[in-house]
This record gives sequence, C-alpha cells and structure tokens, in this order.
Amino acid sequence: MPYKIFGCKVNKFYLNQWLNYYESQGINLDRILLIASCVVTDRAKHKWIKEIKDAIKKNYEIHLTGCGTLKQGKLIDEKEFYQLYPELSEFKEKIHLLPEAPQKESQISLSFEKNIYTKHFVVIQNGCDNYCSFCATVLKRGKHRSRDLQEIIDEIKQIESQDWKEIVLTGINLAAWGCENTRNPHESKFSFLLHEILQKTSIPRIRISSIGPEYLDEQFFELATDERILPHFHFSIQSFSDSVLQQMRRNYSAAHLAEILKKIRSLKRPHAELISLGADLITGFPGETEEDFEETLRGVENFEITKLHAFPFSAHRLWEKIPATYFENQISESLKKERNRILIEKGEEIRTKFIEKNRGVEHSVLLEEYENSCWKGRTENYIQIEIPCPKWDHQKGEIISYTF
Repeated sequence: MPYKIFGCKVNKFYLNQWLNYYESQGINLDRILLIASCVVTDRAKHKWIKEIKDAIKKNYEIHLTGCGTLKQGKLIDEKEFYQLYPELSEFKEKIHLLPEAPQKESQISLSFEKNIYTKHFVVIQNGCDNYCSFCATVLKRGKHRSRDLQEIIDEIKQIESQDWKEIVLTGINLAAWGCENTRNPHESKFSFLLHEILQKTSIPRIRISSIGPEYLDEQFFELATDERILPHFHFSIQSFSDSVLQQMRRNYSAAHLAEILKKIRSLKRPHAELISLGADLITGFPGETEEDFEETLRGVENFEITKLHAFPFSAHRLWEKIPATYFENQISESLKKERNRILIEKGEEIRTKFIEKNRGVEHSVLLEEYENSCWKGRTENYIQIEIPCPKWDHQKGEIISYTF
C-alpha cells in the first residue's frame, strides 16, 4: 500500500496506526493511497492537495487523514471539508476522509507488527490551548489532552520487548504533558514523565521531539544529563524578539528563552560541546522590523543553533485562516523570503562547523537504510552519516559505534 506523510511526527505515529489497522482487517490496499495531511502553512496544504490530484489521475483511491480532515480533534464534516477545499469537490467519490486514528486515543493499540520506521514514535499528548496567532494546527487538533502515564510506559515496554532501540517522544505540544491547560506552563509534569520512563523502561535511546521552552523546570535539566536522553534538543522558538513573540501570543519572553538555552548549552554530560540544539523559526511575521529580525539572527549565532527549521510566515490566505491573516503591517513575500534565506545561510554555516567538530569522535549510530553501498543512519546528536560497507555487515535498526 502506498502512503505519503506530510507534516509532523504525530502524523507519522498515527499513519503507522492506520497501516496496522488496515492489515489487521485484511483490506485490499493495492489501489489505495493513504495520505497524512498538514495545515502548518498554505504551501504545506498545497502539497497534499496536489498529491491527491496526481494520485487520482493514476486511478488511486485516496484515504485522507491528518490535520486536513480534523476540526477540534474530531473528523470534520464532509460538507465543511469541501467548502474549505473546493478544488477537491470533483474528486469526492475517490476521497475517503478518515479521523486521526482508527480507535480512540485512550485505546491506542500496543500492536506494532507493521512499523515503517527504524525508531518508534510515541505520542504522549495531543492538541493545544495556546491559540498562537500564526497557528492553524490548534484549530484542527482540539484541546490539549495528555495520555495516561501507565499507557505510555506499557507502550514503551512493548517496544523494547520487540528489540527496538530508539523511541521519539512526540506530541502537538509535548512538554505540556500533565497540564490542565497549556497556557499554564507551571502545571507541566513533563519532567516527571521523563523520570518515570528512565526508571521503569530500559529502551537505550530516548529522543525528544520539538518542545516549548516555557514548560521546562530544573528537574528537566537534571534528567537531560542522562545518556539515554539523546543530546539533540529541538525547541519551538519562532523568534528571539520580544515584540514578535508578544504578537505571536507565545507563553515566554526572549529573556526566558535565553535562560533555557544557556542551561542546555551548559549541561554536564560527556562531549557537552557536541550537544545539538535545534529550533523552529518564522521570518517575516506581520510587523517584524529589521531590528526584530536581527535579534533572531543574533540568537541563532549566540546559541549556535545547529539544526535550523526556518520558514517564511504563511498568512494562510487560502483554505483555513489564522488570526495573523488579518494583522496589519504584513511583510512582503520578497522580504520574507530574503530574511529566510539569510537565516538559513547562517544556520547552514553553523551546522557545517558543528559537523566538523564531530569528526574524530566516536558516535552511537542508529542504522536506518542501506543505499549506494552505504548504511545510512543518525548519530545520537542527530547528524546523518553514511558508512561504506557491505549490507550484510549490519542490519536495519542496529546501533553501532562509528567515528567519521
């Protein structure tokens, strides 16, 4: 069965659930294309819409899931979906809208018979209450809800019993785990969850997906020194400018963000200088001045952001709208793209230097695929490398030590 994933790691988790469900039901999948959709930008929406059209021309039946088919965490009404996406109306006989998962979140199956990845994504929460002014995802995923602690632990134990080596903790606002409301970051029990995972499971590699800086407490930084917590910390930052953060309706200041990143950079763990620090950043948000942009550029330099995801602000003028769609002082597309180009170039410069610092150091590498006479994999600090060797020397999902 062909499948196509757009968007975040949450989509990867639930798409894998659907694949397991179809297989368990014995459904004939020869002419079905399963698509996980994303609404993070208009460009992201355009990609899966085009994928649908192209696949239907090839006589595929489309089974669509992900943010595009959701409204407040539930399956969107079909009529409303085609009002949002009228360009797909003529194909509605070929499109089947699916909810996010084949069963309720509280009944997520612990069966992993079919896993399309070399690591397991573990969704620990879903939804968000923040209503950031640039975000359409919150309108689709619904209110924040945390998965039960014991359910998460049981899932990880089953994963490790099947000899998988790495999990990725993920969610829409994952560090808000345990909060009643994500706008109350002091309620987070994310550190407690990490502590329980470390104490009650033995999975060798625990990777943490994108986290909001406002949810981290002192216990988090103590736990982050454990070598099972992989030394790649990715933050949903968006901007280093206070005025932009306020307009975005973020839960933290630039000063608080700086404090968190300094603590990450000073963690007491082996090869601390090789900790990878990732960030999501938006350029050209309405009202962003040249000074605001320079603050963000300086932040990337000062904290050595080694894995940068930078995007021009999407006003969401097509399909779903967001509050910032209607803000004054919109930035021109050309200026947004130019600022994004400068930011990405700076990020690539920093990453090149970071990779050079890693040369000659022994790394733990999870092997993901074999291609062109090389095993490809990722180090613990998220560097993708190639290892030239015969395929039979190793196997997919194996962890090896390697110096490049």
